[in-house]
Amino acid sequence: MNTRMLGAAGPMVAPVGIGAMSFAGVYGQTSDQEAHAILDAALELGINHIDTSNVYGMGQSEKMIGSYLAKHGPAVRDQFVIATKAGIMRDPDSGVRYFNNSRDHLAAELDGSLKRLGTDCVDLFYVHRRQADVEIEDVTHTLASFIADGKIRAFGYSEIAPTSLRRANAVHPVAAVQSEYSLSTRYAQLGLVQECDRSGTSLVAFSPVGRGLLTDTPPDRARVDKIPFLQSNPRFMGSNLAANIAAVKPFQQLAADMGTSSAALAIAWLLAQSDRVITIPGTRSVSHLGELAAGAELKLSQDDLARINVALPVGWAHGDRYSVDQWNGPEKYS
Repeated sequence: MNTRMLGAAGPMVAPVGIGAMSFAGVYGQTSDQEAHAILDAALELGINHIDTSNVYGMGQSEKMIGSYLAKHGPAVRDQFVIATKAGIMRDPDSGVRYFNNSRDHLAAELDGSLKRLGTDCVDLFYVHRRQADVEIEDVTHTLASFIADGKIRAFGYSEIAPTSLRRANAVHPVAAVQSEYSLSTRYAQLGLVQECDRSGTSLVAFSPVGRGLLTDTPPDRARVDKIPFLQSNPRFMGSNLAANIAAVKPFQQLAADMGTSSAALAIAWLLAQSDRVITIPGTRSVSHLGELAAGAELKLSQDDLARINVALPVGWAHGDRYSVDQWNGPEKYS
């Protein structure tokens, strides 16, 4: 598989990575065996980027990756570029999410992640959500100190605005910004893609197939009813779900006409938007991982891109990408 540079100075990673939230039961239960099968398939496909977080299953995702690395030894650890995150907390009584970007919290959570992963250093460490009352310059100094300590090789931020990225880069190079970005969520094109291109920061796109909408088998009501996150997500609620399933049919037909899957075409479209884009789809299926990886090999012409935009024009999706509660944390801009 071809590769892209993560950040302005590397390492090189496959343009399709593994979004390991899928290991944490968010989109359905999984096991160590199933997660390890995905990682085996990733290596066979040339996929070397794994993205996880301390809050994915409250450490479950990291433990699954750690058990895989322990089973296979240092040689396999060196084949992967591993990213994790910290900064999200939840009040045990109210259940309300809040954010902690203090040095003490980030340092403690990083140590916990390293222990669960079974490694002494992660390649990329993100602040999962910004704490609004802490200046991003101060947080960036904290993250830079973790590089100096040898615990991380690079750092990034998740769901921040272009202006925040610019401020952080003025302190220390930011390797990556993670943002939801797909044919169904193009908010990043209103400044974030451009700022990443300018600064050399990678834009790591999560949910690149629209939480399943941009596939040949989008979630139906029965599947949605088994997944709490989707039950409360506007695009999968009420009449929006049926409207969105109907809306993607021209795209599915276009993919079939082009001899590929909808998931692969959705990935290829994203990768064509900028050389700084790297995708991290999540999956619990080895066969689906193969479809996603195929998107990195598709070369789209300007005519192909035009036909995709006819099939799914800007603004086609019914419903917001997040509920009011889910919008707690991401920075809005433009």
